[in-house]
Amino acid sequence: MSGTSEGPTPAADLDRSAVTDSHYTTYHRVFATAPLAMAVVGPDGLVVTANTALGELFGIDADTIVGRSAADLVDLVADPRGRHAFQEVLGGRQTRLRCTRRLKQPGGNSVWAQITLAPLSGGEPGALMSVTDISASRELQAQLRHLQMHDPVTRLPNRTLFFERLTAALEAEPYEQGGTGRIGLCYLDLDGFKAVNDTLGHRVGDRLLSAVAGRLTRVADAAGYARAATPLVARLGGDEFALLVEDSTGTEQLADLADSALKALQEPFDLAGQRLSLTASIGVVERHTAGTTATGLMQAADTTLYWAKADGKARWTLFDPERNAHRMTRQALSSTLRPAIERGEFVLEYQPLVAMEDGRLNGVEALIRWQHPQFGTLTPNRFIGLAEEDGSIVQLGRWALVTACRQARRWQLDRPGEPPIFVSVNVAVRQVWDSDLVADVAETLAETGLAPHLLQLELTESAVMGSAGRPLQALQALSDMGVRIAIDDFGTGYSNLAYLSRLPVSALKLDGSFVRGFQYEEAARDAMPNPADEVVVEAMIQLAHRLGLTVTAECVETSAQASRLRRIGCDTGQGWLYSRPVPPDRISELLGAARTYAVGNP
Repeated sequence: MSGTSEGPTPAADLDRSAVTDSHYTTYHRVFATAPLAMAVVGPDGLVVTANTALGELFGIDADTIVGRSAADLVDLVADPRGRHAFQEVLGGRQTRLRCTRRLKQPGGNSVWAQITLAPLSGGEPGALMSVTDISASRELQAQLRHLQMHDPVTRLPNRTLFFERLTAALEAEPYEQGGTGRIGLCYLDLDGFKAVNDTLGHRVGDRLLSAVAGRLTRVADAAGYARAATPLVARLGGDEFALLVEDSTGTEQLADLADSALKALQEPFDLAGQRLSLTASIGVVERHTAGTTATGLMQAADTTLYWAKADGKARWTLFDPERNAHRMTRQALSSTLRPAIERGEFVLEYQPLVAMEDGRLNGVEALIRWQHPQFGTLTPNRFIGLAEEDGSIVQLGRWALVTACRQARRWQLDRPGEPPIFVSVNVAVRQVWDSDLVADVAETLAETGLAPHLLQLELTESAVMGSAGRPLQALQALSDMGVRIAIDDFGTGYSNLAYLSRLPVSALKLDGSFVRGFQYEEAARDAMPNPADEVVVEAMIQLAHRLGLTVTAECVETSAQASRLRRIGCDTGQGWLYSRPVPPDRISELLGAARTYAVGNP
């Protein structure tokens, strides 16, 4: 009888089996008692086995976890990206998944956990999931973040948190959440806080800041009552605070908030025996979130706060786009003024100065214009003040002086044998103080060949009257040189004719307001004008003549004005009756035609 017999199992196989069983038993024992919460997850995503630590983490028996969906257990279902990564790890197509979740326990408590999922070793299907409780770490991180995001003195949100909230509010899609799509900001600065710090010390100053924070917080709470959100109160640094209104309803809401803040801070503060009173200035901005940046909003708020300070403090001021546009234009002009001089963007136009007696053109006033590449042709009132502020008036004035004298000399050379005309150039008082005007004039006359008596320098009345020291010495030196000195816009400042006897002045230019007073009344054009205007002008002319001065009337616009000025003895007229300011070639044409301006002949 034939057949086969399996025979006894070899000893080596028995030993290997025993080792494997022992290894599995040891592995299972380590897995079950490990302090790290773990579970083996099958390829289908269900928990195959879970250790005791995992059950304790969830507050349930570990055996009850077996057979449950691991993705449900660690809250990956609602996260499409997490769920996809979970499936990729189970399928062996991804080596690891790590994420953080907040897991709920049966008693209602919750823990923050870090979940790690990695494929099983040895190519076995499924994955090992570990869950680590990081609640303590998260709490510590939250405490550190709170310290980083809040001001230690007032305990308010600090600048960092404020800008984080502001940026989030501007980037949100409020309309989808039923919001208004608008944002508002009250930017607040305490008036005179530095004096408190300097006189009473930083400890009292800190107590005052804390008290201010408390009052602003109460104002914000009251404003947020019955509304969707309470304004955020933040300390931005120093004595600057902000109240941020998300989903604002308009400027009226912000105005009410600013009013409430001012009233709350007007009440005296009692600080450890110190009774202090202070006020605040507030810049208010309210606008659509669309197209608004955090930087743009803060710049507008800072500008408006500056206006509130400049307007007298202890008030709030609403952002005004038109006022801001004017400020921005000033900034743009100021920043490009010096380069514009170097680029040659300035030109001179000339307005005739006409002798009232015979109507002849005997001089011109040089008027500077800025041919700005962005804003077009600008008249002096747009940039001379800026030039005086930053000192570029010295460079600009020197250029105007040289250009005008060179042009006057050219007219003289073009008309040999004809009486030359003089040129009148405006001089700012800062040119007298910040430069050697006498040397500049002497050098210019020498360079151009213009005779000193053909140059007239015009200074405003307020700049000349009361001159002493260096300005008076400069004017005297120029007069001794033969240069004419004229007072521009006379009658708008001191109007002290007696003082003129002590100044080296040769001419007065009556301000245009006197000449305009010669106009007939709008309601009765056929009636005689107010005689008082004529009496005042006539008296000034007579006194000026007695002092040896000539008189020029500015802003002569009608033949009737010219006739009356001529009758009362005015020497020279200037205005649109004769000509508006024109380029130098137009003056050359007028001189070539030997034109006279008879009374009534515009």
